[in-house]
Amino acid sequence: MRKSSKLFLVAFVGLAVVSVSYAASVHFKGGNPTFSDQGTTLQSCFCLSGLGNADVTITVKTTGTATTLCTNPGGTAAPGQNKVPVKPSASQTFPATEIKNGNLCACLTTPPPPSPTAKQAGCPNNNWSASITDVTFNSAEVVVVQSGKVVLDQKFNL
Repeated sequence: MRKSSKLFLVAFVGLAVVSVSYAASVHFKGGNPTFSDQGTTLQSCFCLSGLGNADVTITVKTTGTATTLCTNPGGTAAPGQNKVPVKPSASQTFPATEIKNGNLCACLTTPPPPSPTAKQAGCPNNNWSASITDVTFNSAEVVVVQSGKVVLDQKFNL
């Protein structure tokens, strides 16, 4: 009887140790993320709680509409005629050592979206060049992956 009790205890402790490494109920701590429109980039800051003891990868996916500028071969600029849809995203992996008592605070900033083609921007012809001057961000999605599993996926309208 003692041998089976010890075996059960070892198995129970083993399961408890394994379960500690997985996230239980990941959520935003202290409210929803803050989003700061920085022109052509979007900064997202938040704190997470309920994380396990493993590396975590956080991705912020956005959607928006870019305002463009067309420049002719002579260097004269004119506003683009079309609003261009964009989807910049940022991703960062944080080592388990940065997670303290299941908590992690982070800020991620999307890169500026790539310049559209002259045609996409509505420039007069393909001899013109197009650039993005501003992005109006419409939505953001925060995806948190830990131990190969999505532990949080939440969308926000901006």
